[in-house]
Amino acid sequence: MKTKTQICIIDDEKHGRDYIALLVKKEFPDFEIIFQASNIEDSYKNLLKNIPDIIFLDIQLRENTAFDLLSNFKELPSQIIFVTAYENFAIQAIRNGVTDYLLKPIKKIDFIVAVNKALENIKKVQPAQINPLQDHKVILSTLQGFKIINIADIVRCEADSSYTTFYLTNKTKIMVSKTLHEFELVLPDLNFFRIHHKHLINLDHLQEYVKGRGGQVVMSDGSVLDVSFRRKNDFLHKIGNTD
Repeated sequence: MKTKTQICIIDDEKHGRDYIALLVKKEFPDFEIIFQASNIEDSYKNLLKNIPDIIFLDIQLRENTAFDLLSNFKELPSQIIFVTAYENFAIQAIRNGVTDYLLKPIKKIDFIVAVNKALENIKKVQPAQINPLQDHKVILSTLQGFKIINIADIVRCEADSSYTTFYLTNKTKIMVSKTLHEFELVLPDLNFFRIHHKHLINLDHLQEYVKGRGGQVVMSDGSVLDVSFRRKNDFLHKIGNTD
C-alpha cells in the first residue's frame, strides 16, 4: 500500500529539475520522487507505468509543449503544477484544469502554497481506503493514527457534516474525518446501502423494516433509522421486497 505522496518532475532543463527536487527535499521531505524526465517520450512511458499524485510540469519541452503530453491521456488523476518561464499559457492551463501555475524563477512561498493546494485537492477526492492486502477489512484514519476494522463488524455509518461515525457490533464508535459519500463509493458492493443522506447501513445487520412514507429500519444494535422517501423503492428492491 502506498504510504508516501509520489511526485514526478518534467522539465527539459536539468537545473530546473534539480531546483524543484531541492525544494521538495527541503519543504516536503516525506515526498517520493518516482521519476524525472526531460522530454515527452520519456514522460509518457513513465506515466504509463506509474501515475504520481503530483506532476511538476514545464510547459516548453524542447520542440513540444506540456499540452502535447497531456493530449495523450484522456484523463490524468494527478494534480498538475505548471512550472514555466512563460506567462502566455495561463489561460490554456486553466482550461486544462491544472492545480497551479508557477513562473520561473520559482519563489519558495509560491511553491509551498501550490503544493499544499494540491494536497488539499488530493484529500478531497481520495476515496475511503480499503486495504487490498487484507480482504474484507477497511482502514479508518483517526486523530490517534488508524484502525483496521472488519467490514462485517460495521453495523452502520452516520454522516455529520464532513465527518462519518462508524457504529460497530461491539457497541463502539469511530469518527473519521471523511464524508459519508466517500465511504458510499467503496462499501455498497459489499452489501451496504445508503437509505438516507445521513445513513449508510450494512444490510447484514438489518433486522426489520417498518412501513411508512419512507419507512424505518431497525438494526442489530437496536438503532431505528429513517429511510428517505426517494430512496425507498431502491432500498426495497435491493433487499428483494417490492411489495
